[in-house]
Amino acid sequence: MFLSLHFAARSDVGLVRSNNQDSAYAGPHLLVVADGMGGAAGGDIASSIAVGRLAALDGESHGSDEALDELKDAIADAHAEIVERAANDPELSGLGTTVTALLRAGSTLSMAHIGDSRAYLLRDSVLDQVTADHTFVQHLIDTGRLSAADAEHHPKRSMLLRVLGDVDADVPVDISVRETRAGDRWLLCSDGLSGVVSRETLEHTLKEVSDPGDCADALVSLALASGAPDNVTCVVADVVDIDETDGVGPSTSSQIVGSVALDRHRPTAGGSSAAAKAARLSSPRETPEDDEDPARGNSTWVKIRPWMLPLIALAVVVLGAWGAYLWTQTQYYVGSDGIDVAIYQGIPEDLPLVDMHTMVEDTGVPVASLAPYQQQRIEDTIRASSLEEARTIVEALGVDSTDDDVSPSPSATPEPSVSPSPSTGASAAAGDA
Repeated sequence: MFLSLHFAARSDVGLVRSNNQDSAYAGPHLLVVADGMGGAAGGDIASSIAVGRLAALDGESHGSDEALDELKDAIADAHAEIVERAANDPELSGLGTTVTALLRAGSTLSMAHIGDSRAYLLRDSVLDQVTADHTFVQHLIDTGRLSAADAEHHPKRSMLLRVLGDVDADVPVDISVRETRAGDRWLLCSDGLSGVVSRETLEHTLKEVSDPGDCADALVSLALASGAPDNVTCVVADVVDIDETDGVGPSTSSQIVGSVALDRHRPTAGGSSAAAKAARLSSPRETPEDDEDPARGNSTWVKIRPWMLPLIALAVVVLGAWGAYLWTQTQYYVGSDGIDVAIYQGIPEDLPLVDMHTMVEDTGVPVASLAPYQQQRIEDTIRASSLEEARTIVEALGVDSTDDDVSPSPSATPEPSVSPSPSTGASAAAGDA
């Protein structure tokens, strides 16, 4: 039996975003989806770097003992390059990307995962989510504080606890090795698809649409029909037995889509759809200025008008500043008091003569006891919308710093830069994708 991959990759900018920060690659040995973060000036760079580093692994067949190490090395190189780019360009601060990748070696697949992009496996007509999201909301689900149904509408559902390249520290990546079978169908996708299309619809589409390319097109169309507020990217790949196809295998030409592709500026395929029209109608509209002045001809108004405008502007500035200050006091963040992890009310900025934050809790957790990437997060501060959420973030950091209840795959070799973690474990870096 000789196994091969029949694959297709698709990406669309969506109906709201102005540029595509997703990148994806599909080839005979490698499948990758990366969802960049860091704004219009950075997310596309991060995802392109990750896919570019990993794409080099698709050049030849890999031994099962070598594939996992090569995958980990490529991800570590991508992480280092993203951090270096951000360090050399202040405008790229916060640069990062999710990565979900599969590298084929014979009848096994080496998997690497970080962030909230996902990998699904359809086997024997049953769809399983193979990866676990590295998000704050997933941590709440894992600890029994939030139901999966409530998680779909949680305001922090996009808050990432781990991404590649966001901080200058080693970030743990979930690593595993999986046996594959002829008839398996894999779906790798960004949250632009999984966030708006239900699991049931994904499963139905993967079952009903046989050709990987047609299936990927159908999945993107479903996301567009649902409003596509984010970039939409997916890779669909079937595991086929060449012996059962008279020795004629699928095409081995790789496919590159999203921000890493030459057509990265291609507009959305849903530009003329009903969903696109609805998205445009719901966007803010500019109101034209009134051409008529109702006070024209009033001599009193003419006299006081030059003074009114500056006074009104001053009042707006004062009220705005006071309102902004009141808002800051409804916010919380997790930071350091110099020794321990502490919770503060306010925002981590200072203004002359005004205290913008006050420490409300000293958690007693030494910053030095945390993993390096967690220490970096504490130094950068982690925002929260309530005291309870801040306490939960502190607890998540504590769980992650001692979370070692899952052993790596037998073929995985632990390394400092990428530590195995379970597909259902909690995570520990923060960011939004």
